Amino acid sequence: MRELTFPSGRGADRAECHGLLFPPATDGAGGAARPCVVMAHGLGGTVDSGLVPFAEAFAAAGFAVLACDYRGFGRSGGAPRQVVSPARQQDDYRAAIAAAAAQPEVDPERIVLWGCSLSGGHVIEVARGRADVVAVVSMVPLVDGRAAAVAAAREHRPAALLRATGTAVAAKVSAAAGRPEPMIPLTGPPGSTALLSLEGYEEAYTAVAGPTWRNEVGAGIGAELGAFRPGARADELIDVPLLFQIADLDRSAPPHAAETVARAARAEVRHYPGDHFDLFAGRACHVLAVEHALHFLARHAS
Repeated sequence: MRELTFPSGRGADRAECHGLLFPPATDGAGGAARPCVVMAHGLGGTVDSGLVPFAEAFAAAGFAVLACDYRGFGRSGGAPRQVVSPARQQDDYRAAIAAAAAQPEVDPERIVLWGCSLSGGHVIEVARGRADVVAVVSMVPLVDGRAAAVAAAREHRPAALLRATGTAVAAKVSAAAGRPEPMIPLTGPPGSTALLSLEGYEEAYTAVAGPTWRNEVGAGIGAELGAFRPGARADELIDVPLLFQIADLDRSAPPHAAETVARAARAEVRHYPGDHFDLFAGRACHVLAVEHALHFLARHAS
């Protein structure tokens, strides 16, 4: 494993992203370059918060892997810090693809995109129209912000939803006026002001949290997620092999929305008897999720 930095963005928004490159454990025939899995985390996550076990498993199976932090998060540069912008993060994925393709052990024509939760939506958007992307793995994908909002309305008390909406709107007003966007906790106990406050989520997220992870995000993301619908044009991806890994008890990324997008994209689907975090290392469905991903990649990206 070696550290890798690469630029992303333009003008004042340009900054260095930080990544970890995991070389393939086995070389191809004659030392040929190998396919590369490019991965980044979901909402507010960092490379050291649960991505490494997946990266190590893919590398052990003979893939190169580049796991990277978005601008403003983890060990990457950029400002503002901890502010989630789906468009900006998708640009970071594109920059990571270019950085991976330039590495000697990587076949630039065989890129795999892997994402989870919010980034499970990013990879669907980024893969569109790219001939170099040969496969996509989307784990517990958030593909429809509207459906997620409806699910949140069922799980939270009305007062909490109103408070969260007011906070998100105030954050956008603040940012539009050129003031720093206020922060809210990313995860916390039920009834708190945290973005992820369902029963058990605080314990599940902090269990994988690494040293660079911070339990805060810009409050404005709550106003953006409703318009986040990367699955809306899923039918344009029917020529790209996709694997959707759906947690059937997911209270954060609605399983029915993922299933609908998977059908439109003609994706392969695997189901797991767990919640949003149960496919991460140390949880009930992790080993099976890795096995399914490797089986899929062996057929479509090796």
